[in-house]
Amino acid sequence: MMNILGTLFVGLIVGFIARAIKPGDDKLGWIMTALLGVAGSFLATYLGVAMHWYQQGEAAGWIASVVGAIVLLFIYGLIRRKV
Repeated sequence: MMNILGTLFVGLIVGFIARAIKPGDDKLGWIMTALLGVAGSFLATYLGVAMHWYQQGEAAGWIASVVGAIVLLFIYGLIRRKV
């Protein structure tokens, strides 16, 4: 249970950092910001393993997680603009 809470807390921090870096109004709440950060971490880990930057089972770092979250925010903005 603490591992899940820790993951969500780190995701919230990563999501807040990504939203602060990316310009624009994203209109996301606390829960979506935390999920954005967690998803950004997963994206960064997946891409890092695929590009052989990380070993299998190794997690991405803070900077890579924030970059992954910014990429997801950019994609979210493109989708929201088209709808």
